[in-house]
Amino acid sequence: MAEKKNPLEHIDKSRFAFVNQGERISDKKFEDKPIGYFKDALIRFRKSHASVVAFIIIVLIILYSLLAPLLITNHSSTFMDNLYAKKPGRVESLREYGILDGGVNRDFSDKSLIRAVAMGMGAEDWDGQGVTLEEGLNSEYQPMLEISDPIVYIGANKKETVAYKGRIDAYLEVGFIYKSIPQPEYDKIVAWEEETGLHVLYPLIEDNEYNMDVNDANYWYKSKKGTPVVTNEQGMLETVTYGEGMTLEDNYKRDENGNVVYKEYTGGGTLETAQLKVRVLYYNYFQYLNGSVPDYIMGTDSQGYDLALRIAGGIKLSLTVAVFVFIINFSIGAVYGAIEGYYGGTADILMERFAEILSGVPFIVVATLFQIHLANRLGPVPCLLFAYVVTGWIGTAYRVRTQFYRFKNQEYVMAARTLGARDRRIIWKHIFPNSLGTIITSAALSIPSTIMTESMLSFLGIVKLGTAEVTSLGTLLSDASSIWTNYPHLMLYPAIFISLLMISFNLFGNGLRDAFNPSLRGVEE
Repeated sequence: MAEKKNPLEHIDKSRFAFVNQGERISDKKFEDKPIGYFKDALIRFRKSHASVVAFIIIVLIILYSLLAPLLITNHSSTFMDNLYAKKPGRVESLREYGILDGGVNRDFSDKSLIRAVAMGMGAEDWDGQGVTLEEGLNSEYQPMLEISDPIVYIGANKKETVAYKGRIDAYLEVGFIYKSIPQPEYDKIVAWEEETGLHVLYPLIEDNEYNMDVNDANYWYKSKKGTPVVTNEQGMLETVTYGEGMTLEDNYKRDENGNVVYKEYTGGGTLETAQLKVRVLYYNYFQYLNGSVPDYIMGTDSQGYDLALRIAGGIKLSLTVAVFVFIINFSIGAVYGAIEGYYGGTADILMERFAEILSGVPFIVVATLFQIHLANRLGPVPCLLFAYVVTGWIGTAYRVRTQFYRFKNQEYVMAARTLGARDRRIIWKHIFPNSLGTIITSAALSIPSTIMTESMLSFLGIVKLGTAEVTSLGTLLSDASSIWTNYPHLMLYPAIFISLLMISFNLFGNGLRDAFNPSLRGVEE
């Protein structure tokens, strides 16, 4: 047989010294510092970088939902302007840098380009004295941000068609509108104009053969069959095309002295009740009404609400519903599962069969029935909470029951029972804390599930949450579903926030699951 080798032969014995019993060669102490359960979980959680980033994102989203209404002070979350509905993001102070300028890219025919450019020209012609194309293009109210060189297309009939590619400010594109206001309001506008130097009231347009559309206040220039025209020196009408040196002939109402008319009496018996028809530049009229320019950092939704504030409200609603559902279902499930798991036997069988019956009821059916029969009396949000609570606690109860079956026969539980501890104390002081980590992590993952389900119900229209006071991310997506190709921001921003919430909560929940896993417990180095 081969001789066994001593595994310690390669160690240098000169590096060691014999020590007599009771003798010390060093006073250095080696200590292990005990770490509490939750502190140990926190240490492990911090090692999961994805979960930490997810937690930061969740905090930032929550802060956004809380602070957005405080930071956006030029209007409230219930403020709506339907003329500015479905507009992209716009911030006046950033427009000069080409950022959030409210612009959209569009193709223009010669006529549509003249109409757009004419808004800026008309804004400079507040006194009816005439204006040039150059003055209109340099106007701060000119909606055209960019205009390409003309592109000539040759059609099937070999007829040339001129088109332009351009970028237009969707807010200034509203241009002029007609309003019916009382005489006192007219006087207030005149006083505001004198105070600010901004013009709100503009000359009325004559209702004649040169008026292309009597309901559109932007056709202030003469046109014939939709084509802009001017009168030449011979008194003949000439067609106007877009280009350098273009002029437009106004079609304003004038009195017998040739002065433009700014108001027209439409009814009312006294000075206080007299109604006047006026033509206003809506961008300045907005400032007159609200005291600020129309700034919407994310644009406006399909109804004209500030999309940034609507999203903040939707996040707040979704998180509030999810947290309340979590608390309620966790409380019910913990008590129900603890009783099942601790007592077992007949009580467990009966309670488990009851839970199985409820679990067979489809959630969407319960939510729909609640919304049909109770929403008018209780409101959609309480009904949604009730629908979640009917079956939402069953998963938590099952996990608590499993943990109690795991721990109830452990030695420390038997010791507590031997010392005379009551069942209630054993359940909540000894067994439940040991199973809390698993329960919390699994229940925390129910929050993104609740958010997704609520968004789905709102998107499908089962839950109606689209009021002036409250909305949900799902409702915003539902409103944008049929028009998002023309207005992509209506779909983009709510989808981004829902995606961030779902991904972040799932990563956060996974981090909690690993952090509270008892098998991974260690000591602090």
